[in-house]
Amino acid sequence: MTTVGERLVQGLAARGVEVVFGIPGVHTIELYRGLAQGLVRHVTPRHEQGAGFMADGYARVTGRPGVAFVITGPGLTNTLTAMAQARADSIPMLVISGVNRRASLGRGLGLLHELPDQAAMVRALCPTETLTDPAQLGPALDRAFAAMLTGRPGPAHLEIPTDVMGLPCPDLPPPAVLPPPPTATPQTLAEAAALLARAQRPVILIGGGARFAEEETRALAEALDAPVIQTANARGLMHGHPLTVPASPSLEATRDLIRAADAILALGTELGPTDYDMYVNHRLPDLSGMIRVDLCARQLARHPARLTIQAEARSFAAALLPLLSPRHAQGAERAATARKAARAELATLHPAMPEQLAMVEAIRDAAPGSLIVGDSTQPVYAANLFYDHDRPRGWFNAATGYGALGYGPGAAIGAAIAAPGTPVTCLIGDGGLGFDPAELRVAVDEGLPVTFVVWNNAAFREIAEAMTAAQTPVIGCSPSPFDMSHLAAACGLPFARVPQDPKALAAALRAPCDGPRLIEVQAR
Repeated sequence: MTTVGERLVQGLAARGVEVVFGIPGVHTIELYRGLAQGLVRHVTPRHEQGAGFMADGYARVTGRPGVAFVITGPGLTNTLTAMAQARADSIPMLVISGVNRRASLGRGLGLLHELPDQAAMVRALCPTETLTDPAQLGPALDRAFAAMLTGRPGPAHLEIPTDVMGLPCPDLPPPAVLPPPPTATPQTLAEAAALLARAQRPVILIGGGARFAEEETRALAEALDAPVIQTANARGLMHGHPLTVPASPSLEATRDLIRAADAILALGTELGPTDYDMYVNHRLPDLSGMIRVDLCARQLARHPARLTIQAEARSFAAALLPLLSPRHAQGAERAATARKAARAELATLHPAMPEQLAMVEAIRDAAPGSLIVGDSTQPVYAANLFYDHDRPRGWFNAATGYGALGYGPGAAIGAAIAAPGTPVTCLIGDGGLGFDPAELRVAVDEGLPVTFVVWNNAAFREIAEAMTAAQTPVIGCSPSPFDMSHLAAACGLPFARVPQDPKALAAALRAPCDGPRLIEVQAR
């Protein structure tokens, strides 16, 4: 007899899943029977929220869904924060949980891990399905993968009652072929090309939806001779290129570039306030004349535009290129002016920002081609405003969109598993580390090359400064930090402590290390 749990793992493997992140419990034992087949690797986090963040980091690097196994009730509620972060950033994540036996659902019997309506709780966030019939496992997986990968990516949830997991399950049919993403019509391509051909000062805005379109984005920018402004989730796509503007659209220097444009092409960006108006000053230039390209029809309807095109960024750029004639629009000069002004603007926002940015650049330069996974901490905020990473998809964090603290360690571990042998740096504050410090030990268990750089200012400094600016008493912003040397020792991590100095940090990062380690930066 082959059970639902065993068939589930077979079905995941057939859909390209190589790793699941999960914490076993009495309500998921039968799912783990399936993992014993060895078709899919299992990684054990220390908290279900960490499982979700690991799945998120894995998906951001690979482009494939990250998968988490969690128990009924608290296991799933612990994962909801990670699912919400994935939804905000359009990251495909499949969470498979248990749920109590079928006959008990909705009856309020007081069973272990019982919720009034577990599926209803998740449904407010993402698609969910309860598997009550083993014969429906294959179709349920097809629906979950379609929900994650058709249109705007995001999380999906499948719950399996405890009395279904161990039932006999027939062979699964082959995975359904996903429909191709929508593409631009010849008419809309021609209209976009005509609008751009008339422009003398075009500008391109790119977001996370273009993060796998590095070659096409570069070719399109060069054909249009257009500066390319990148949101935080698109950084690294055009590292060092004369047309790159790796700066937030919230900066006035970047907005000046947009304001002066006579054509704006927006690719795969939701135009969210945490990228485009993080200081809530409502001075973003009028974008209603833009050409907007996005996978999601709902997203396209949220902002006025001259031309909206439902398409995937990579395919759109590739289809548009043959319709364009190379020209000179002084793009490199305009981009250089914007870059210089944007970087200088950091000091006007906060006098410490240039030094914080220099620390991030020291990490990049000490480990070229590495992945930097950030949490919500001051140097990450500075770099989200202006920073040019040296590889596509190599810079991401949770400091935009949903903004979950404690994201960094789990996501960095997921990223390291997704890119074997690639150095990964987790940049996190002492406050964020307090949310999920136990995940550091997972990096030791898995032998991952993750360097945890802890920005220790012994406070929720950003919040304290915001309270001061609002003339509010600063309360609750000084929780005592870990003794980082003792934490590192408890986790079995090599440890170094450095001052807030780029050269000192770079030297510590260049020191030989075969596995994970912890470096504390004594922030000023």
